Amino acid sequence: MGAVLGRHDTHKRSFHGSKLEAKMVDAMQQRASHGTSLKSFDSIIMKFPKIDESFRKCKTIFEQFDEDSNGEIDKEELKHCFQKLEISFTEEEICDLFEACDINEDMGMKFNEFIVFLCLIYLLNEPAVSEAKIKMGLGNLEATFETLVDAFVFLDKNKDGYVSKDEMIQAINETTTGERSSGRIAMKRFEEMDWDKNGMVTFKEFLFAFTRWILADPCVSDQRLLFLKKLGVTICTATMGAVLGGHEPTSGVSMVQSWSEDG
Repeated sequence: MGAVLGRHDTHKRSFHGSKLEAKMVDAMQQRASHGTSLKSFDSIIMKFPKIDESFRKCKTIFEQFDEDSNGEIDKEELKHCFQKLEISFTEEEICDLFEACDINEDMGMKFNEFIVFLCLIYLLNEPAVSEAKIKMGLGNLEATFETLVDAFVFLDKNKDGYVSKDEMIQAINETTTGERSSGRIAMKRFEEMDWDKNGMVTFKEFLFAFTRWILADPCVSDQRLLFLKKLGVTICTATMGAVLGGHEPTSGVSMVQSWSEDG
């Protein structure tokens, strides 16, 4: 057990303070300087159907680059991915991105990690990814990534490229109109995002949490309700219809009634 913990600690230290993190933080600071159109998490929620559609298309691309069909993309397969998409990154940058997105450190990039990888590539090398997007036929992928970037900027109130506990509480309060349990809900969601437990959430950590919330269950409609529940959001019937994209939740709308109770 000690050896495993040591390996994870080394991985955490290698990312924080790395060139990749510095580039990512700088990119987020630049995006934050332009502001965000999002006023609350409700704005994100209304885009769930399109985000889900983009994620499903990403699955097809993931399977295409998973050459041995083992459910993971290894470093060599990732290099082939860069070559096919004609995205220019150095060998060191490719390795850094692979290690940053291989959160389980099992030398294989799973589907949710691949989505994080694509979004980081988009953030760090937008012109190249615009071309890659055309090559892959993912016309709405850019809009999805922009939504995720905007969501992070909405949370990052002081525009420093990180999300703190206080910023998360402020964002949840803006969404839940100051309900009594909002602080507790915000802390739970922050803990889920703060993967390395250092008290600050990077864009990468935010992406991992977001994809986990969306992809954790094959039942999309239930998962969307679960995401709302996690945020402690109360929504009207019309909004729920948009969130579920016309689908009925299999476990019932009664979930909504207990959102603020169990976080």
